[in-house]
Amino acid sequence: MKKTYKIEVDCAVCASKMEEAAKKTAGVADATVSFMTQKMKVEFLEGADPAAVMADVLKACKKVESDCEIFLD
Repeated sequence: MKKTYKIEVDCAVCASKMEEAAKKTAGVADATVSFMTQKMKVEFLEGADPAAVMADVLKACKKVESDCEIFLD
């Protein structure tokens, strides 16, 4: 399953850090972050719970870029 989330990130370098953090999160098959469009696209592994995985993605992203935001609703 793939989902797209609106994000808020200040620079392209920060977006790249968020993308790497998301890709390393359990339950994520692939992730891309676009600074230009302020969107994160996430492909979930089969059987993963998107809500639980995205909570972990947000935590991981906050560790690398504390003022980033992912709008999960």
